[in-house]
Amino acid sequence: MSAHTRVVVTGIGATTPVGGTATETWQGLLAGESGARPLPQEWLDRYELPVTFAANLKQPPGEVLKKVETRRMDPFSQYAMIAAREAWADAGEPDIEPERLLAAIGTGIGGVHSLLDQYDVLKEKGPRRVYPLTVPMLMPNAASGMVSLEFKARAGAHTAVSACASGAESMGMAADMIRAGRADIAIAGGSEAAIHPLPIAGFAAAQALSRRNDDPTAASRPWATDRDGFLLAEGAAVMILESYEHAVARGAKIYAEFASIGMSADAYHITAGDPEGVGQARAMNEAIDFAGLTPRDIVHINAHATSTPVGDQAEAVSIRRAFGDAVDGVCLTGTKSMTGHLLGAAGALEALITVLSIKERIVPATINTTEVDPSIDLDLVLGKHRALPEGDIAAMSNAFGFGGHNIAIVIKSV
Repeated sequence: MSAHTRVVVTGIGATTPVGGTATETWQGLLAGESGARPLPQEWLDRYELPVTFAANLKQPPGEVLKKVETRRMDPFSQYAMIAAREAWADAGEPDIEPERLLAAIGTGIGGVHSLLDQYDVLKEKGPRRVYPLTVPMLMPNAASGMVSLEFKARAGAHTAVSACASGAESMGMAADMIRAGRADIAIAGGSEAAIHPLPIAGFAAAQALSRRNDDPTAASRPWATDRDGFLLAEGAAVMILESYEHAVARGAKIYAEFASIGMSADAYHITAGDPEGVGQARAMNEAIDFAGLTPRDIVHINAHATSTPVGDQAEAVSIRRAFGDAVDGVCLTGTKSMTGHLLGAAGALEALITVLSIKERIVPATINTTEVDPSIDLDLVLGKHRALPEGDIAAMSNAFGFGGHNIAIVIKSV
């Protein structure tokens, strides 16, 4: 293998607030469905949370997994397993030597439910009552470890922990390892299960969450003049990445080419992106260059677009910086308006959505945004879906995270 080895997508899987599978999620996006739902009343009564809604999974994992599996895995690992099994089946359950298969599942927070629930047990009942599997459930690498065990992936089990860029970075890491010759196939993606009172309180205290408690389904409104924060969500997305040669040799169906990844760090602020967009633009330009393209070859961007006042503005600046006078030829959508923000799984899900946009030649419209911030002068897909041109095309998916992590992924048609 070499840096020029083509990596393609041969399977997809997801469990999200708008669908229990990748197909159902795509249908939910095309239907303009919001995943926002009220938080449990018990939480609101006990903690008096300032935000009373979030976007939890549409299909509870207990409907898919065995009870023993839910007992041995934190919710974020459960979600990863559901998405990985779907993706593996979609790829045709390839026959591959374990030493040529790797797992790479990113997360921003990891097993927060196991950590905090067992801390409550410790305080209330003492150390003897703490669950023996607490540590292997709470550790951030638990999802990649469990997926590796499930599929006997012995080429590696890796976990990128880079906040909201984690899932995208894990996919890029997996693609690079295939190009380096360390594996032929990778089960790659991201998972997050952080809808819990403490993360909600923390994000709310940081003024990051929308407080549209009276209208949750309209809370996430990327680029809107009146945007006020993101919609916290949970879920997982996984893609089967494979060298082109290996996929063709086994007769696999191919969705698209995972052409490249661009990475950078802002080194600016622990939560805010650089308002000049230098680091984000560098990640985008690096991804375009590595894919052997120019900015004019990119027809669509699935933007990070969290619906925060500062974040959306910074991304708009970075896109204009990266694309220059080619920016008029690229249309943007913000699918977090429907799915909410899956944190460490967001970049993986939006890369998967970008793959489907390329394959199906359609960009799902952003919902809720009616009055666009006049400073964000970009071609936004609002109101109705956008058809993509025929022929060879390429698109980008952006993922940026607290800590200054910037990831851009380029997807090409095949």
